[in-house]
Amino acid sequence: MPEESIENINFNDLNKRAISQPLVTNIYTADPSAHVFNGKIYIYPSHDVDAGEAFDDLGSHFAMEDYHVISMDSIESEAVDHGVALHVNDVPWAKEQMWAPDANEKDGTYYLFFPAKAHDGIFRIGVATSNSPTGPFKAQPEAIKGSFSIDPAVFKNEDGSYYMYFGGLWGGQLQRWRTGEFNAEQTESPTAFLPKDNEPALLPYVAKMTDDLLEFAEKPKPIEILDDNGNLLLAGDNERRFFEAAWLHKYNGKYYFSYSTGDTHFICYAIGDSPYGPFTYGGRILNPVVGWTSHHSICEVDNKWYLFYHDSSLSKGVTHLRSVKVAEIKYRADGTIITLNPYKD
Repeated sequence: MPEESIENINFNDLNKRAISQPLVTNIYTADPSAHVFNGKIYIYPSHDVDAGEAFDDLGSHFAMEDYHVISMDSIESEAVDHGVALHVNDVPWAKEQMWAPDANEKDGTYYLFFPAKAHDGIFRIGVATSNSPTGPFKAQPEAIKGSFSIDPAVFKNEDGSYYMYFGGLWGGQLQRWRTGEFNAEQTESPTAFLPKDNEPALLPYVAKMTDDLLEFAEKPKPIEILDDNGNLLLAGDNERRFFEAAWLHKYNGKYYFSYSTGDTHFICYAIGDSPYGPFTYGGRILNPVVGWTSHHSICEVDNKWYLFYHDSSLSKGVTHLRSVKVAEIKYRADGTIITLNPYKD
């Protein structure tokens, strides 16, 4: 539900109709990346705070400065907040805006992947490591070479290779990288440098990771998202085109690339045969939630599949004060996903 409609919402009624409730209420959390490590669920969200920044379309009010890790023994159990796992002050290259992270594991080491604005105001992606899934994490002294934009998601393939997916429009700066170099031209418009409506939409990126998961093993490649006719989705197709919140999971031999459409507030997915794509648009996973943003992850737990997402119901619609939730998703026989409505009629 876009922010302009929140003044008309009865939040007591909305929360009764919600298909799930916030997993934690002691802090505001968003952008949940969920994984199962050693039989336990770990969620790596953003930590929303009210920093007093004015609302704008570049996301300046999303002034997060640290990460907490949330764990659950099972999908029905109480969620536990393990406290600060990494703070921006402990990341030498980062200045501000610790936005949506992800995590993964290899050979007993846990890796936290996160975007932040560097001291030059450009978003980069960093890595921090720990011997525990709950941290604390120690950041690498520099961002990943060749990284840019936001919303890293790291997928482990069955052959043991790892791939990072990333990118975000508007405040995520992806549109500023169209030439391969950062466009530093001064503008307050979030839609500056975007393609025209009848041109192909900007694409997210993927890069295979090095064996130590600390760098890209290759130059990032764009991920093609196609319609049923094999054509790239257009920039004006804003109910289907990629905006931010990349995620990849595998189901029944197929790769599912899911993402947020941003200003139209849907979580959508596309299906392909390779971690690199191309991916053909498949439909919507989640209809709009209360609050401007929508950001998710998909995780298998005990042979069922779950969507971890957020909304702003706990904060009564405050866009940058969100709460992580979880709901089961189901697949049809043909592999398509049944769309969830976050609130019952």
